Amino acid sequence: MRAMSAAGDGFSRAEAVLRENPEIAVGLAIVALVAVAVAVVVFRARRTPGVRFRRLLADEEEITVLMHPNPDPDAMSAAVGVASLADQVDVDATVQYPGQIRHQENRAFRTVLDLELEPIEHVSDLAAESVVLVDHNEPRGFAGADGVLPIAVVDHHPGDGAGESFTDVRTDYGASASVVAEYFQDNDAVPVPPDKHASETASDLTLSTDTATGLLYGILSDTKHLTVGASEPDFAAAAYLYPGVDQDRLDRIANPAVDAEVLEVKARAIAGRRVEGSFGVADVGGVNNVDAIPQAADELIQLEGVSAVVVIGERDGTVHLSGRSRDDRVHMGNAIAAVLDDVDNGNGGGHSRMGGGTIEPEIDPTGEGESTTVDRDALADGLFRAMAGDV
Repeated sequence: MRAMSAAGDGFSRAEAVLRENPEIAVGLAIVALVAVAVAVVVFRARRTPGVRFRRLLADEEEITVLMHPNPDPDAMSAAVGVASLADQVDVDATVQYPGQIRHQENRAFRTVLDLELEPIEHVSDLAAESVVLVDHNEPRGFAGADGVLPIAVVDHHPGDGAGESFTDVRTDYGASASVVAEYFQDNDAVPVPPDKHASETASDLTLSTDTATGLLYGILSDTKHLTVGASEPDFAAAAYLYPGVDQDRLDRIANPAVDAEVLEVKARAIAGRRVEGSFGVADVGGVNNVDAIPQAADELIQLEGVSAVVVIGERDGTVHLSGRSRDDRVHMGNAIAAVLDDVDNGNGGGHSRMGGGTIEPEIDPTGEGESTTVDRDALADGLFRAMAGDV
């Protein structure tokens, strides 16, 4: 009883103090509001990226999921994954891309999974004003691309691009598909095995067999079957996806028929390679299929005694470069970027193990002169110096 009486007296004294000093009451109220605000911020910060991304999608009515030019399996699978997540929160999503899908692996990926992908040439072709970029962080490859402000960016490549409302660029991941797989996992989506239907699961969100198969192949293709550039999250994502994967379709994507020109370009690269020390450069000349250039680089890097290579090719006046490195001294993306920074209309970059770039033709604006040509011998010399660290 004495304790209760003492507590009552203490409360009365505190009430009296507050009445006599209202500024103290105001101060305490402000402190309480700040504490609540901090708690809300901390709570929001603890939300996983996947949950925040799903809520961002749910606020839209329609989105365009935009891939980079000439998309590969990582880009296609990540884009289809985002579209699937959007569809499950009642948002219309259209997957679009500039350029072409030519590489035999890319064509097989699209055909086997029966993907709905729309090509675009101009910004007016975009299906929706709200754009989500996947597997690249700056729009490119179509007229008016520089005027596009994406609402979200999901990528694993280095760059300065950002989304207006959401940016998730994880350069330590081997594939964008791993990031999107995590989004499904963050939202407790259950992978649906190929012999079951989504209705048989008890989850609000599901990961379809098509999407799981695509995402797993996206991870495998961008990390050379989890051997190059893969990090722990890539392995974790692959393990999460595995129960929903269709093994037969995965095999059909991985083993498509090879285009005859690809084999020819590989042969030209091997026969015409120029080697200095452990570095190699090969100029394969004109090609119809630019996807043969990186495939030739993949072939050359396997040669004994070669630790870093760049293959150069040309199509319709544009010079394309693709490089590979298994040498810790050579950051291939930086090496190509350093060389092309000094070339008019040149643009390049990439990761430590893999890089690429282009040199667009410089056309006389009067229409009277001819487009300038690139000195390919000087370009090769510059690449050798860059790989050697002499830049």
